[in-house]
Amino acid sequence: MDQPGETHPRDRPYEALAIDAVHLPTFNVVQAADPAELDSGSRVSDRFPTPSRVYKYRLRDRALWRQRFDAPIFGLAIRGAGGILASHGENRFATDIVIEGEAEDYYGFATIHRGRMRLIQNGDEATGTASHGLAYRTGPDMRFATGDDSLRTNVFLKVGEVTTVLEHLLDARLRRPLEFLPIVDWRGGLAGSLKRQLDLVMQEFARPDGMADNAVALASVIDLLTRLVLVAVPHNHADQMAAGKAGAIPVYVRRAEDFLRAHCAEPIRMSQVAAAAGCSVRTLEAVFRQFRDTTPLGALHGIRLEQVRRALSDGAADEPISAIALRHGFTNRSRFVAAFRRRFGESPSDVLRRASRS
Repeated sequence: MDQPGETHPRDRPYEALAIDAVHLPTFNVVQAADPAELDSGSRVSDRFPTPSRVYKYRLRDRALWRQRFDAPIFGLAIRGAGGILASHGENRFATDIVIEGEAEDYYGFATIHRGRMRLIQNGDEATGTASHGLAYRTGPDMRFATGDDSLRTNVFLKVGEVTTVLEHLLDARLRRPLEFLPIVDWRGGLAGSLKRQLDLVMQEFARPDGMADNAVALASVIDLLTRLVLVAVPHNHADQMAAGKAGAIPVYVRRAEDFLRAHCAEPIRMSQVAAAAGCSVRTLEAVFRQFRDTTPLGALHGIRLEQVRRALSDGAADEPISAIALRHGFTNRSRFVAAFRRRFGESPSDVLRRASRS
């Protein structure tokens, strides 16, 4: 509703839309001057990469539904490259956006350049403005409501890629789906850095010779964006990441673990592990305590238990359990069995019997 003293957009001098093929030559661009065309889902939905989805745009002012305009009142531009989907959206009048069809596996991050836009999803609402963006997962129960004179951009990242990076940072499989909080405060911190990167992506995607056309550059940008959204946008796994174990795992830890796995059946000195990791023994001890909550020797003990379990699961029935354990450095049978049961919740013989039956 117009504020006192304001005029409705239909009564103001017409200004051309910012979204057009001239300014965005690399995007698929569609404009509409007929309100009925927006709700039909014809030209608009045809521009989206997933044909099973229907995007409907309906003007909120019913008095406008049967009007015809001499110039476009709606613009949409889309471009996909690698794991990124980028879009511009613009409408002159307040519009409801409904998404129908199968769910898409994308996380979207919206920047509002002009006007306001409300996100309605799962019964909750969030409003995006110039200072606050929106984060969401595309799906059938999601819709938007824009105000008059709305201009916004969206950058979409594939759910699978974001989830894979998060699991790598957590060093664990997710027990519940990743969900971002819908409001992103652009005004400071890493969220401000994220906004600048999102703006850069939109600028580069508009260039015919930009990073979107270079596979190496695009892969680097996707990796940066994915990691940045996980630390800049609040989500339901943020507490785990902030606990310390979920930070970026130092390369020392990765190198050490690779060395331990490759040589776990051999006598190993910590000086050898530190040399393979490229750090001192003291540094190695410190990073393992911070990021793995154990010592390098404790990590080696766990890796050896995993190797024994893998050998038993492979059905090594022609070799005694004690021989397999001894080969991996376990000389005391009773201590080995107790450690195995603590770690896996079953005895070595249980694993072997199950492998033999299968």
